[in-house]
Order: sequence, then structure tokens, then C-alpha cells
Amino acid sequence: MTFEDWEQAGRKLSGILDSSSWWLGDWLVYGKDHYTDLYQRGIRAAGLSYQTLRNYAWVSRRFDFDRRRSALSFQHHAELASLPIGEQELWLDRAEQMKWTTKQLRNAIRDARADEGRDGRQIEATRRLAVPGDRIQWWHKAAEHSGIDFEQWVLATLDNAAERVLEDAIEVALEEVQEGVPQEAGVGV
Repeated sequence: MTFEDWEQAGRKLSGILDSSSWWLGDWLVYGKDHYTDLYQRGIRAAGLSYQTLRNYAWVSRRFDFDRRRSALSFQHHAELASLPIGEQELWLDRAEQMKWTTKQLRNAIRDARADEGRDGRQIEATRRLAVPGDRIQWWHKAAEHSGIDFEQWVLATLDNAAERVLEDAIEVALEEVQEGVPQEAGVGV
């Protein structure tokens, strides 16, 4: 195999891998929306890490089909998933125009936030959390396995956990409301 053939094969494989992240994320979103009670079984059947699939689904939910940029990788989108839609679009445009790698995009965002701080505009506060070192190593390993930057992985994981807790709280509240509403006379929720 020539170098050019080998290089072209790598590009094709990379494209398939990037597409599969979207496919798996969309698959999980569909499963959660349509098979609430059974989708955990489907996840186990897929044989992939639950957290990896949750991360894929989180990014897929944050970017509707028409907002996904084919010129940019799934990882580009993952870097921006925690931002408001307007900022996502701004950074997607810049990354596309400048042909940035994921790392270049991440650095540009970091530099822009640093500039905002120097301009006197308010930026997000950095919080410190005491975490045992073995957990940090474990989390780094999970982020690396997921193919996501560590900070993005932490944010995505916390967002997913918050989403699950809040969804459960809403379901419980709805059940309580339904139990408290009289069902005679055709009244229902």
C-alpha cells in the first residue's frame, strides 16, 4: 500500500468514526424518547459504555440535524455543546471558516474568554472542588475513552446527571398530580 493510499484510508475511517458518534447519539435519543422503559436493555445490547453513549446523545440533542456542520467533526460540536445556541453558531462559523482542529477551536474559545476577562466583562467564575486524586485519574481515563476533552466530559457528565435527576423529579411530581386529581366525571391529566 502506498503512503497516499494509506493516508486516504485513514481519512475515510476517520469520517466513518465521526459519523458513528452522531448515529449512536441519535439512536440513543430515539430510544429514550420512544422506549423509555426498555432503552436501558438496548444500551446493554449495544455493548458500549453507557457514559460514552450518554455523551453522544447529549451532543446529538444539542445539535439538531440542520445545525450540524459536515465540514466539522463530532468533537468540534462536543466542544461547543454546553454553550448557548447563538455562541455555538458563532464558533461553528469560525471553526469552519478557519478550518480549525478541535484543539484550535478549544484554544480560541479559551483565549476569547481570557480577553473578555481583560476587557472587564463578566465571565464564568472558576470554582474549586476537593476531589481525591484517584477519582481525577479515573475521570481522565473515562474522558479519554469517550474521546472528549476532560473539562467537556466533566460538564457533560454533570449536565447528564442533572437532567436525569430533574426528569425524575418532574415524573414524580406529575404522578403526584395525577393521583390527586379526581378521575370520576372524566377528569384526567
